[in-house]
Parts: sequence; C-alpha cells; structure tokens
Amino acid sequence: MRSRRATEHQFLKSMTLCSNVEGKIAGLRSRFQTRVQDRALAHCGGRDHIAEGGVQSCDQGSHCKGQSRKRRRRAIFLGSQKKKRRLVAFSPSKDPNQRLVQMASLATALTSLKMEFSNDLTYFPGMAPSSANAAILEKGGMQVLAREDKETVELCRSMYMRGECPPLIVVFDSCEGFTVHADEDIKDMTFISEYTGDVDYLKKREHDDCDSMMTLLLATNPFHSLVICPDKRGNIARFISGINNHTPEGMKKQNIKCVRYDVDGQCRVLLVACRDISRGERLYYDYNGYEQEYPTEYFL
Repeated sequence: MRSRRATEHQFLKSMTLCSNVEGKIAGLRSRFQTRVQDRALAHCGGRDHIAEGGVQSCDQGSHCKGQSRKRRRRAIFLGSQKKKRRLVAFSPSKDPNQRLVQMASLATALTSLKMEFSNDLTYFPGMAPSSANAAILEKGGMQVLAREDKETVELCRSMYMRGECPPLIVVFDSCEGFTVHADEDIKDMTFISEYTGDVDYLKKREHDDCDSMMTLLLATNPFHSLVICPDKRGNIARFISGINNHTPEGMKKQNIKCVRYDVDGQCRVLLVACRDISRGERLYYDYNGYEQEYPTEYFL
C-alpha cells in the first residue's frame, strides 16, 4: 500500500515538473515569436509577415509600405537638419575668351593702383613674420576649417593656377571706384576668394591710410593682433564693395560673407557667397563683420 502511494506521489511530482518546464518553453517561444514579428513589421514593405502560425500574407501591404516610407523620410529629414553646410567650388566660365576678359579686368584694376597680383598672404622684413600668424592666439578661439572645406579651397586655388578663375569681372564705377560683378550665376555657399595681401601688426597700421585693411587676428594681447594690407599686393577680394550696415537697404545688398578660419594653425580670411547671386549683380559684404570701427554709414 505504501509502495503504491509512493509511486502515485512520485508520478504527480513528475507531472508537475513537466508542466512547469512546458510552461517555461511556451513562454520563451512566445517571446521569440513576438520579437520576430516586431522585426518583420519594422522591415515590412508589403511583403509577408512572420506570425505565430508560420508565414502569413500581409493584408495591409500599401499601409505598411507607406508607414515604412514615412519613417525613412523622417529619418532623412532629421539627418539633413544636423548636416553642416559645406563650401562649394566656383564654376569657371566655359568660354576661354570670357575668362581672358575677366582676368584682364582684374589686371587693369591692379595696374591702376600699382599693385602686384598675389593669391597668398605675404610676409616681408619689417612687418609681421609668418610665425606671428598663430590661430591659437585668437581671443576666444577661432573656428577650424573642416577637412572637406579645406579640400574645396585647395581645388579652387589649383584651378586659378590653371587660368580657371571665378566668374567675376572688375568694373570701374565713377562714384565708388573699382567694383566686382558676377559674370555668371553663382550658387549659395560658393567659395569666392581668399583675402590676401601683406600681413602686419595692427598697432603699426593704426594710422595707415590704406582703406582696405582686413582683420586677420584679434589676439588677447593687442600687440599681437594682425591685419592684411592689400595696398601693394592682393587679389580680386581687394575690390569687392562694402555695404552700408546702418540702413535696411544696405543690409539687403549683402551677398558675400567674410569668415576667418584656422587653417593648419594659421589664420585665413575666406569670402563665401551667402545666397544665390545672379549674373550682373555686384558683390557686397559687411566690412564690420568682426568689429564696428569701419565708417560705413557714408556708403551708397
């Protein structure tokens, strides 16, 4: 009798244990199927779904495909919002004769001012040495030019050396002197030119009569601050007009922005289109982009 009761008790215990094991297996199977279904739904484009009973056809093909597209579009939009805008290389005029006319207009302007063409910052004895141009000295720090933008600038410099200049023409105005006009349509964010000339200390040029000096370095120590002086050497940037930033009409004229960058540890000044520019339009930028010392209230 005892043996029979013991056997029945052991049998019931085994059945309970098996039931618990089967319950756990069923739970794991259910969780696995749920994950598979979620993954299938996430990648659904109107194809079959993996369901509990196996593979079943999607009866919401167009709806699922639409939802998937919406998710993709939203992801692309958010990514584009975070993407930083990059510089664009200028497109030279296709007609070589037109390019010769553009270069001749610049040569005429340089000759009239007894200037030499230079597409680089120049350092001469008696002025600031190249070692003084250290971006690390900039008060508050200076933004570093991104690698992609640096490659764009170098590409434009190499095109210039081949005679493929930006589509710009220098025009003499009886009221404003030499001005620069777009000879072709120019897209927003196009690299126009680097501001070049002789580099000197600001303190040495405080009483200089050159009207085209450009800030290169604003150091914490004023005696280390540098300026670009394009009175003897320079390029087309020397002739781009400034806006009257004291009037709304003057502000609307601006189509170029002047930005200082840290390029390989040295300060450089780049001129970039800040909107689309139409052919025949005159180029303008704000001479007081970093300081408010230039008297632009008399500009036309």
